[in-house]
Amino acid sequence: MAFSGKYELETHENFEPFMKAIGLPDDLIQKGKDIKSVSEIVQNGNSFKVTVTTGNKVLVNEFTVGQEAELETITGEKIKTVVTMEGNKLKVSLKGIESVTEVSGDKIINTMTLGGIVYKRISKRV
Repeated sequence: MAFSGKYELETHENFEPFMKAIGLPDDLIQKGKDIKSVSEIVQNGNSFKVTVTTGNKVLVNEFTVGQEAELETITGEKIKTVVTMEGNKLKVSLKGIESVTEVSGDKIINTMTLGGIVYKRISKRV
């Protein structure tokens, strides 16, 4: 499947302003800005399991496209929402954050928008 694989964070833009906007404490922002997170995606049809490991923090979310699921956010909150797929893009809205994830060649691009702040993460397949 298009999304399945293991990806390591290559670059990210606007990390600090975005993390401040969602309420992450400064000490965690400083710790997190230089850590290369690893994302592992297992796609089985419309069902997904996404595991993101950042340092010693592991975030696991499982969902099926088009069905309500409880997803954990970066801040640890659990929110019920529905992930949709448009072409090769996964889209979800979490408490005002619009998230779009797409595969482009051997890279996965995740763009999160909150108000006027756009946080873009580009990870490379490993």
